[in-house]
Amino acid sequence: MTATRVARCRCGQLTATCRAEPVRVSICHCRSCQRRTGGPFAAQARFPAAAVEIAGQHRTWERVADSGRRAWYRWCPDCGGTVFYTNEGHEDFVAVPIGAFADDDLPYPTASIFERRKQSWLHVTGDGITHDD
Repeated sequence: MTATRVARCRCGQLTATCRAEPVRVSICHCRSCQRRTGGPFAAQARFPAAAVEIAGQHRTWERVADSGRRAWYRWCPDCGGTVFYTNEGHEDFVAVPIGAFADDDLPYPTASIFERRKQSWLHVTGDGITHDD
């Protein structure tokens, strides 16, 4: 049975209900993710877009990544919490920051990307994690 997971902004006005298991859980060390989260990396889960239902008001900000592809971040206009985003070239998926879930049983990350931007004191460990510079 597939779990239903609900991601929420800080005030609860914007939600993303995910009715599938994530196809990927990853952490990203790029500067943009560090700035977006205010932390040393971002952690997100990608779900099939057809399995994600969005409810509530959101605003969108478009960014061009180092790869040249665009990403569209969606956040709550009331509290500013990012609840989901999509990436050009991966339109069939919706990424959700794992901190937006009140869920302690998400699968562990299997990819650590942009490690060349990783904080020097941070060490990513675990079985099956791919490391991408």
